[in-house]
Amino acid sequence: MEETSPNGPRPLSCGRLPMSRTDLPRRALLAVTGQLAAPSLAGAQAIGPQGTGTAAKGLDGWPSSRSVSLVIPFTPGGGTDVVARILQDGFSESFGGNFVMEHKPGATTTVGARYVARARPDGTTLLVGSNSALSQAPFAYRNLGYDPLTDFTFISLLYASAYLLVAHPRWTGFAQVIETAKREPGKLSYATWGVGSTAHMLMLDLCERAGVEMLHVPFGGPAPALTEILAGRVDLMFTTFAPARGHVLEGRLNALGAPHEQRLAAVPKVPTMGELGLPEFLVSAWWCLAGPAGLTPPLAAALDQAVRVAVSRPQAQQLAGEFGLLPLPLGPQAMRARITRDLSLNEVLMRKAGITPE
Repeated sequence: MEETSPNGPRPLSCGRLPMSRTDLPRRALLAVTGQLAAPSLAGAQAIGPQGTGTAAKGLDGWPSSRSVSLVIPFTPGGGTDVVARILQDGFSESFGGNFVMEHKPGATTTVGARYVARARPDGTTLLVGSNSALSQAPFAYRNLGYDPLTDFTFISLLYASAYLLVAHPRWTGFAQVIETAKREPGKLSYATWGVGSTAHMLMLDLCERAGVEMLHVPFGGPAPALTEILAGRVDLMFTTFAPARGHVLEGRLNALGAPHEQRLAAVPKVPTMGELGLPEFLVSAWWCLAGPAGLTPPLAAALDQAVRVAVSRPQAQQLAGEFGLLPLPLGPQAMRARITRDLSLNEVLMRKAGITPE
């Protein structure tokens, strides 16, 4: 759950128990309104008819007769925008019609997921979702408002997400962070986009492996969290690569490590967490496309095919490479298998972390 107070996000502990430290500087807890626009996405929120619409023949005019919302359950400026842009461009070419990014952040991405689950299954409302809403949130919220396995029509997995551990430039390396955290428990703070989010689970895992305590400050998305790190009011966070990319490449953020088996091609100098002494410290985060339960089989099949066309376009492959998007197996069967597997794994991890549904 994303805790808030009249002054903004409420800091939480890194582990099971509240920290003895009660407050960050008050300005660190103010609600953040600034956004970080992902490069190449400015002015691209809606794309009008461009294609021939041949893929939509026999689908009762879908989607050319109405706009289609690609619901993004994060604040603007994150990696999901890049994924949605790839779909937006590809679908516009395949179907014609008008595809619009619609941001609905909140409650660790469950607000947007619930909105799609309750939408009419007419193909005009689709979820550009993630593991956060479909395989992690069920263990953080008692009244989730949807069932991840029954309330959606699975269309396809899309990409795995590249992650980085980033910090304000005053932190010059991973060893310095860990040494400080051990010397002064609770002094360092880390940002996430909500309790039970991938960013939160990664930091809980890091704290446990390194034997340290840090202060958790949840926000509504990666962009506002990064804003506070850039300002020096929060120390570090795990983030998807896309919103941090420009800041890392231009030196405004220091990338300390990557929770992947190999170094990321886009930032080859950043060591893996394994190289930093934490073997098998890996992220399991992904994006997918889903609709409300009850989409007609012809429409679901057409969307599945359109996804395959969209991600295979040269422009999409270039954009994915630039923003650290890693291709995944496509299709509804692979998506259902991944969600089912991750639900089982995350249930164990959440219990180990002491997180119970609220």
